[in-house]
Amino acid sequence: MPVHRSGTARRGPIAAAGILLSSLALVLGFTGTSGAADTPERGSASLGMGVARHDGVGPLPRDTRTVQTEGVDTSSHNGNVAWATLWNSGVKWAYVKATEGTYYTNPYFAQQYNGSYNVGMIRGAYHFATPDTASGASQANYFVDHGGGWSRDGRTLPGALDIEWNPYGAACYGKSAAGMVAWIHDFLNQYRARTGRDAVIYTATSWWTQCTGDSAAFGGSNPLWIARYNTDPGTLPAGWDYQTMWQYTSSGPTVGDHSRFNGAYDRLQALANG
Repeated sequence: MPVHRSGTARRGPIAAAGILLSSLALVLGFTGTSGAADTPERGSASLGMGVARHDGVGPLPRDTRTVQTEGVDTSSHNGNVAWATLWNSGVKWAYVKATEGTYYTNPYFAQQYNGSYNVGMIRGAYHFATPDTASGASQANYFVDHGGGWSRDGRTLPGALDIEWNPYGAACYGKSAAGMVAWIHDFLNQYRARTGRDAVIYTATSWWTQCTGDSAAFGGSNPLWIARYNTDPGTLPAGWDYQTMWQYTSSGPTVGDHSRFNGAYDRLQALANG
């Protein structure tokens, strides 16, 4: 997110260093816990906002010589996306932020969701969860009602639940591990009731371990989209033997967040078709 400065007074090296660190904190999504000035604006969260801060960034993935299909994810931070450029670079699928909580919709959703589809991509929508603001079922309904639905057209992926560090306060949104697991169940059950599909879960292993107690409750039904900016996906959360998708960097060309679907294009189509 952009950092704006004002004023022209000269500052000494210590003050200048402080300004630099504060600016870096904003860019990386560092937040306070009580509405401090460095807390992002509500609605500004996006996939992986806390991954680099909490898990760090390692070297890019090595060649695994397995068939994978390149994808991206977008939010309002990306504005109007050059989808043809991404398509021509080999990107074949996309997830677009639709909603956050029950209070925010992405103003660029139509351009991003329809634009990716129009160039030929398989695309889906994601919801940034804020478990401290409304129930899981309420947020699932809001998501479906504002772009997160699904249709068996072969080009629409099931919705994704982005459940990760809270950019606005306490990492686990003030919930116990049992309370977080119950909230996730509430969201997923309602999403399935509304769409007939099991939502994808996007998370990072370190957050999942901390905030759900490394629950194994969802591995049998919900595809895993794991976030880890390193050479491989690393240890997965309990319940999943493999990841369906892996977000491996936030520093890609054109659109920063790049992921790999764990399979060939026809398997991606199979996920879309249900």
